Amino acid sequence: MDITPEVKPAPKLFPAISARMRVKNYSQRTEFTYVNWIKRFILHHSKRHPREMGVAEVEAFLNHLAVDKQVSASTQNQAKSALLFLYDEVLEQTLPPLNLLNPAKASKKLPVVLTKQEVQALLGGIAGTQWLIASLLYGSGLRVMECLRLRVNDIDFNKRQLLVRNSHGYKDRITLLPLALMHSLEKHLLQVEAIHQADLAEGFGEVLLPTAIFKKYPDGGRDWTWQYVFPASKRSIDAHNQIRRHHADEKTVQRAIKKAALAAKLTKAATPQSLRDSFATHLLEGGNDIHNVQALLGHKDVTTTLRYTRVLNTDRIAVSSPLDVL
Repeated sequence: MDITPEVKPAPKLFPAISARMRVKNYSQRTEFTYVNWIKRFILHHSKRHPREMGVAEVEAFLNHLAVDKQVSASTQNQAKSALLFLYDEVLEQTLPPLNLLNPAKASKKLPVVLTKQEVQALLGGIAGTQWLIASLLYGSGLRVMECLRLRVNDIDFNKRQLLVRNSHGYKDRITLLPLALMHSLEKHLLQVEAIHQADLAEGFGEVLLPTAIFKKYPDGGRDWTWQYVFPASKRSIDAHNQIRRHHADEKTVQRAIKKAALAAKLTKAATPQSLRDSFATHLLEGGNDIHNVQALLGHKDVTTTLRYTRVLNTDRIAVSSPLDVL
């Protein structure tokens, strides 16, 4: 019988991870994801503390994900990023190159792209705020969380632009604000401002600011310009144990799109991502330069954008079926 005492992670490890991520201005969602991967890493190695492990254990865990769990390349990369953050930023123990890493296979699935008629039918089945969100996903090429994290001062009505903060790769980018949504968005903001004024009157009305913004504007959390464009329906207690109004929940958007897809009798598995993928594909169909589309989507590498040309090619097959020429 093994009587070796259990080695538990230092109790200050996870608070240190969270603190460092907030200093680096990572989102709460990324913080939750990274902490979850680090916990899985520790459990995989029998609860050994990360300081007692190194590159061999990191490679073993990542190879386990690829070979045994058969996760996607993006999932393995997410776990890798979490562990590199742990060692580089928290433990301050830079790991050697992961030379024995077995990369997970990249997904070869084509993006789900709707036709313009299908997009119209889908949006026609959504109403109110959810319609405005879904319309921005398609009209501006936003990821669902990028849309929900928009602040009032991220909207430039004069230039018809949206500022997307801390997107993938933690870089800001500019994308389009459709002319067709200007009036609806202005009307929506009047309703949101009324909610904010009511919160202030009740002694609340402060939103959580990114760390860098908070240092520059310590009182900016109550400012109208820093409020979320799509606030939650209720106030809640956040990770800092403060009562604040966060942004809306992505699940409400997912449910609205799924319901509308069923009502429109779409045969494709439409999701919020499908609207972003359709934005990119329709721009390329319209003859727009792929590098411009890459910039609007926020892709680091143009090869990521090139995957939409595979969908274009399937729509433009020039070969006739032998059945059609009998």
